[in-house]
Amino acid sequence: MSLVSARARARSWREPGSAVAAAVLGVTLLAGCSAGGTVLPGASAEGASGASDQEPGASAAPAAVPADVTLETSIANRATGVTVDTPYVVAATGGVLAAVTVSGSGEEGQVAGDLSESRWSATGGLEPGTTYDVTAQVLDDTGREVTRRSSFTTQDLSLSQQTFASVAPLQGETVGVGMPVVVSFDVPVTDRASIEQHLSVQTTPVQRGTWRWVSDSEVHYRPASYWQPGTQVTVDLAINGVSAGAGIYGQESRTIDFLVGDANVYKVDAAAHQMKVFSDGELLRTLPITTGKAGFTTRSGTKIIMEKFESKRMNSETVGIAAGSAESYDIDNVQYAMRVTSSGEFIHAAPWSVGSQGSANVSHGCTGMSTNDAAWLYAMSKRGDVVEYTGTDRPMTLDNGYGDWNETFKQAKAASALG
Repeated sequence: MSLVSARARARSWREPGSAVAAAVLGVTLLAGCSAGGTVLPGASAEGASGASDQEPGASAAPAAVPADVTLETSIANRATGVTVDTPYVVAATGGVLAAVTVSGSGEEGQVAGDLSESRWSATGGLEPGTTYDVTAQVLDDTGREVTRRSSFTTQDLSLSQQTFASVAPLQGETVGVGMPVVVSFDVPVTDRASIEQHLSVQTTPVQRGTWRWVSDSEVHYRPASYWQPGTQVTVDLAINGVSAGAGIYGQESRTIDFLVGDANVYKVDAAAHQMKVFSDGELLRTLPITTGKAGFTTRSGTKIIMEKFESKRMNSETVGIAAGSAESYDIDNVQYAMRVTSSGEFIHAAPWSVGSQGSANVSHGCTGMSTNDAAWLYAMSKRGDVVEYTGTDRPMTLDNGYGDWNETFKQAKAASALG
C-alpha cells in the first residue's frame, strides 16, 4: 500500500468527536504481507483443513498468500507510550477480516470492539500502563486463514492524571421526582465537551433532559420537568480512557440504575407558617411550621431533600455563628433532620418552638415542626423529594445543594458543554 493511500485511510479512521486521529500513516500492521505474497516472520497461514503437504523431514516452505491481502492498524507494532484515548482500528484489504482479539496484560481482559467485513474498531477503553497483545485473522479469496500478531503498550498514568466519577443516586436507589443525577469528579475536568459526549441517561418512559455543569468538578442531569413517578433510569458514564483535558483521563466507566418513586412535593409558605404535604397530587396534611427569623431568613425557591438523619447534632459554628454569641447553639440530638441546602437548612423536629409553629418564624433558617409531625414526614420522605418554598425575599441559588430547579430548562441546557 502506498503512503498516500494509507494517509487517506488514516483520515477516514478519525473517531467522531475525538481529538486524536488514527495514526496509521503507512505502517503495515501485524507483520503484513510482502510483495511476493509470502507470510512474514511471526505469522501463520492455514488452509481450511490445517493439513500440510510436506513430506516428513522436509524443510517447511512459507505458505503462499495472495499479494493483495494486507492488514493495517492505527497503532504501530511494539509502540510504547500510547495514550489511552487513542482510537484503535484494525483494517483488512484483499480479504475478509474474520476475527480480532486485543488482550491486556494482567487482569485487564479483552478490549471490546465492533467487527465488520474489513474493519475492527475498539469500543472499550484502553487501560494505562498496559501491554496489549493483538491477534487478527483474515480470510483470503481462496478461504485460507492468515493470522497476524502484534502488541503495543499504553502510557502509565498516576492517580493525579486520572479522574474518578462519583454518582448520585446510588445503584438501585429509589428517589423523589426532583432528584438530579449528580456526577462529581475527584480531579477537575477542563475539557467538559469531551467528557459530556460520553455521559448518557436512558429513561423508561422516555423524558427529555440535559446535562448542566456546576463546576469543573461537578455536572448534573435533570429532566425538563420533574421525573414521572415510576420512571426507570439508567446512567451510563463511558469515560474510561476519555480525555478530560490537560493530560487528565477518565479513570473508570460506570453504569447506575435507579427508580423514581412517588411524587412527594411539600409546599412551604413561610409567611403563613405552614407546610402543605402532597403525594402524587393528593394533599395529605397541612402542618404548622416555623422558619427563619430576621437575620436568618429561609430561602424561597425549590429545594430537594439531599440526605436524611434520624438524629443529628447541630452546632451553630458550622453555619458561621460563633460559639458564645447571642445566637449560638449546640444541640446534640435533633430528631428527623432532612437537609435541603448545602449551607445548612434542614427540615427537622423542633419541640422547643412548638408555641411559635403556625404563627411566627423563630428559627435560624431551618424549618421546624413538632416531633410527631417531623416523624411522620420523615417516614414518608426520600432523597430527591421536592420542597417548594415561598413567602420570603431571600432567593434560593443554583449551587446551594440541588438547586437545579431554580432555573428554566432552557437555561439549564445553556450550561451544557454541548449546547
